[in-house]
Amino acid sequence: MKHKLGLSIDMDNQWSYMKTHGDSGWDKYPTYFNVVIPKVLGLVKELDIPITFFLVGKDLEKDGNTKEVEKIAKAGLSIANHSYNHEPWLHKYNYEQINKEIELTDSLLQSITGQKPIGFRGPGFIYSNELFKVLIANGYKYDASTLPTFIGPLARWYYFKTAELSQEERDKRRYLFGKISEGFRRNKPHYLAVSKDTRIAELPVTTFPIIRSPIHLSYLVYLYRFDIKLLNAYLYTAVLSLKFFNVPVSFLLHPLDFVGGDSIKSLAFFPGMDLKTDEKLDIVRHVLGFLKQRFNILDMNDYYNNCFTKD
Repeated sequence: MKHKLGLSIDMDNQWSYMKTHGDSGWDKYPTYFNVVIPKVLGLVKELDIPITFFLVGKDLEKDGNTKEVEKIAKAGLSIANHSYNHEPWLHKYNYEQINKEIELTDSLLQSITGQKPIGFRGPGFIYSNELFKVLIANGYKYDASTLPTFIGPLARWYYFKTAELSQEERDKRRYLFGKISEGFRRNKPHYLAVSKDTRIAELPVTTFPIIRSPIHLSYLVYLYRFDIKLLNAYLYTAVLSLKFFNVPVSFLLHPLDFVGGDSIKSLAFFPGMDLKTDEKLDIVRHVLGFLKQRFNILDMNDYYNNCFTKD
């Protein structure tokens, strides 16, 4: 019997990368949904695999984006909540502020797709107990915000190195991608105690057992830039390790895994954007095809149900 793998994509839009990076012009909300979403839909159809789209509420107010999101629902694919403003300092918000983020996005998702989201992932892998309380109050079944890796501070350092941010903006992003202590968090799906009587299912973005380095696709694209053999060896070893330790896998994609610098020049600062779009699509096809041979691929809703069916 194949091990299970939950597949998802955080649909961070062009403006959200620019905003986090501190680039001017983000507030005009430039979008690449019309470029990226058809590529994602085409590839998952080609491979015959399911996927869950984590969507940002602000993107759901623009007609062009709405039409693309409607295609997701028409393709029979699931959606989830990725906040309204995509601010990686969401963990600093109080209950009422977080609730507004969740409710606004929830309402927009339901009106466009007809689906009630049951899952959430925080921008920049952030979370808080207040967030968990809000999710429970709004009928959410799982959170998927944790990334149990030690390299968060290194990723944050790189982001700051390439960004022009004021000290105030840097302080806001102080815990972007998490602390080094995140590497000690649980790597398997588990319940988080929110209060004495409540809990929520946590579906971590899976990392390499023991060493806790990332295995999501953006990291694999980074390895590919050195050598395809390095990508293959790392992925193969990671899969062996995950199966040995019996770790269910939550595998994460991002829009920039599907487009290169030839398509979106304004995001040249992001690792891997020196590759061309066609080359990236070949990498995605190669990695997902490899995983399909070795795992039972599910969307995140089915992954949640599969992981917690005994409860």
